[in-house]
Amino acid sequence: MKNKSDRRDFLKNIGVGSAAAILPLRKLGIADPPKLNREEAASSGEQAAKHSYNSAYTGQHLSRVAFPIGGLGAGMFCLEGSGAISHVSVKNTPDIFNEPGLFAAVSVKGITNGAKLLEGPVPDWKKFGLKEAANGLGGATTGLPHFHHASFKARFPFAYINITDNDLPLKVQLTGWSPFIPTDEDNSGLPVGAIEYKFSNTGKNPLEAIFSFNTKNFLTVDSGKNAIRPIQNGFILTEAGTNEKPFRTDFAIFTDEGDTLVDHCWFRGGWWDPITMAWNEIKSGKYKSNPPVEKDAPGASLYVPFKLLPGKEKTIKVMFAWYTPDSEQTYGQMGTRKENCDPATGCCNTPEDLAIDKYDKGFSGKFYKPWYSSKFANIEEVSAYWLKSYTELREKSTLFKDAFFSSTLPPEVMEAVASNLSILKSPTVMRQFDGRLWSFEGCGDNWGCCHGSCTHVWNYAQAVPHLFPALERSLRHTEFCENQDANGHQTFRANLPIQPTKHDFHAAADGQLGGIMKVYREWRICGDHTWLKKMYPMVKTSMDYCISTWDPRHRGAIEEPHHNTYDIEFWGGDGMHTSFYCGALNAMIAMGKTLNKDIREYEQLSAKAKKLLETELYDGEYFIQEIAYKGLNAKDPAKAQSFGGEYSKEAQELLQKEGPKYQYGKGCLSDGILGAWIGRMCGVEETIDPQKIKSHLLAVYKYNLKKNLSEHANPQRPTYALGDEGGLLLCTWPKGGKLSLPFVYSDEVWTGIEHQVASHLMLMGYVKEGLEIVRASRDRYDGRIRNPFNEYECGSWYARALSSYGYLQALTGVRYDAVDKTLHVDSKIGDFTSFLSTETGFGTVSLHRGKASYKIVYGHIDIQKTMVSGRLV
Repeated sequence: MKNKSDRRDFLKNIGVGSAAAILPLRKLGIADPPKLNREEAASSGEQAAKHSYNSAYTGQHLSRVAFPIGGLGAGMFCLEGSGAISHVSVKNTPDIFNEPGLFAAVSVKGITNGAKLLEGPVPDWKKFGLKEAANGLGGATTGLPHFHHASFKARFPFAYINITDNDLPLKVQLTGWSPFIPTDEDNSGLPVGAIEYKFSNTGKNPLEAIFSFNTKNFLTVDSGKNAIRPIQNGFILTEAGTNEKPFRTDFAIFTDEGDTLVDHCWFRGGWWDPITMAWNEIKSGKYKSNPPVEKDAPGASLYVPFKLLPGKEKTIKVMFAWYTPDSEQTYGQMGTRKENCDPATGCCNTPEDLAIDKYDKGFSGKFYKPWYSSKFANIEEVSAYWLKSYTELREKSTLFKDAFFSSTLPPEVMEAVASNLSILKSPTVMRQFDGRLWSFEGCGDNWGCCHGSCTHVWNYAQAVPHLFPALERSLRHTEFCENQDANGHQTFRANLPIQPTKHDFHAAADGQLGGIMKVYREWRICGDHTWLKKMYPMVKTSMDYCISTWDPRHRGAIEEPHHNTYDIEFWGGDGMHTSFYCGALNAMIAMGKTLNKDIREYEQLSAKAKKLLETELYDGEYFIQEIAYKGLNAKDPAKAQSFGGEYSKEAQELLQKEGPKYQYGKGCLSDGILGAWIGRMCGVEETIDPQKIKSHLLAVYKYNLKKNLSEHANPQRPTYALGDEGGLLLCTWPKGGKLSLPFVYSDEVWTGIEHQVASHLMLMGYVKEGLEIVRASRDRYDGRIRNPFNEYECGSWYARALSSYGYLQALTGVRYDAVDKTLHVDSKIGDFTSFLSTETGFGTVSLHRGKASYKIVYGHIDIQKTMVSGRLV
């Protein structure tokens, strides 16, 4: 490079802002870019301030960090970048802005300003960014003394916060965590969490201090029946409910310290008397054991006194557990139960024909009850189990953490995958009484957003089938049993509690066809031929429905109006859904061959679909839609059932000029070859011309990835990406032909689609291009404006973002096939170490100079053969 400017331009052009980000380029054989010296880095401004991927968050990047802690389907709270506790959602529903006043503190004797909350500085947005801020946020803990310095590092499911303060000779590390053990969904689904506070004496003298954990009685409701009850070394907040909502909630806070003292009842009084007096106790270095009162205790504290010699450490574990066994959550309408649908299992065959694995607890109530209420009778049982199992569960969760983060994959990829595993801790995910998974698409502020384990959204999610395969199979059972009628029509939203549903709206073509590929995937992951044999009749009924409904003329195209993930219907054949069609047909062929079924019709249609996709639906560069509404079985778009509502006079005039509303036509759709990606993720053999797939993906990269959206008009939902941010648009029309009203959402940026496109590019060998999309996505979630652990779409912790787990397979080709006991490896980045999770255990896989090896760290994996780049080694 000739000068400093050239060097900065080089970095800017390839999107590299840190040494960590340069690492994957070295693996690709790209020469190291010239390093900026300190003076150059300072002058480069924005680049120098960038967060380094998969590293600690500091300074302004701490602002929005909120890391979920809790159980899969059991509720959560968040540990913020400062160490504050927020987003407390323990009543079977999200409560995103619930920061109810739980706080830890330390008081060091003999030091001026020796009493502080064990939290870093308060983020600026909390000074005027919360509800009721203009009224002062009376009683908020933000007004109490805090430590002055903090940093946050995540190693899911663990979060580490280091805090220091100039006034105190203490270094404090907070470790927040909750159990997460792949293949063990029960222990990963406990309504528990913990924060460990490790104190290190950095001074030259012994110190004497008092640790306290304090909380307002945040469960109280108007006209309720509340109390704070004792538990060993702690207390239990209790709300028995009211006549209108008699849902009991308990929240336990306790330690394993034998000398813990508990104040069960703060000072009772008006205004801010209780928290004022609680802080007075902390500041004075006093502590007391105060017995429980019958009701209306405003808050409680536990105290642990300790002494530390210079250079010594002390760790105090604070354990949390909660219990809300009932809810008013219910969705959908009860349909007609099939004759062979067994109510005890919720399955549409007899238990002998199709057992729901180990999920056999019958439940026929009207409202949702969480799974943990079938295992534990009360909060005392949950707390006792948590205390007894703490060390074991921590060790097993650490095995996962260490195996996962031993990966050598690019740091932006590791950050994208790990951060989105937080979705599995959020209220997006629910697990009903019998153990089956049921989930929203995302979380509204205080309600679940878009119910029913929506098939066309959860299509994208690749984490659960590998980490908790039995739970993923329970979704297939719901789809093909309760959600499917005798004709094969599937509803794409399941009832809650899970039960047969009404069939009074469109099936979703992408959701239903994707489900067929996922049955194939689940079979290859579990290796159970008996399971496949029992599922196959229902899967065949579904496939035949798809053919007769969307391809009645057997042309090989999904062309009749087909509902999809954009909440509208596409009219005429399109690349996106015809690629789904190809994948589903190929999955049927593979499963049918194994079961000795007649698959001739599927083979014929597969050949037709491939030819039509590659000719009529390919414009020479990318796959498109051929809009059609005449000559179909469906007659009048203006009268068709749709979420889009009735056609106005203006819309009918537009229909005559452009065709139905909400199509994409000649556009370059980021999801335009989505079915091929899902097929690869499911292990289905690819038959579509790979050169055409590559061309489409490179067109998406070329036309849809925007480095700056300042001049992009988005009248739809702009908060996902806007202004000078970058992102991958859902669709563009680089060759013209954009409709007046293209499909809704077309101008938006969704991380779930960014991850699937990026990983598909990597699968096809375009790692550099894929990484550029990953960086654009993660740069928006760097902690300054958005929470790095909450990629939202239609709500927080949106399920589609779990497509990011596909990066592991995309970069390494690592996939274990339990049917033929084969480990597959097909690296796109040379030598590597990466994580592998299967039905029976997890570990790591490495490739070095063309030789693959593996290390099993939990459970077992029966690997009998290894294939590297398609060759048996």
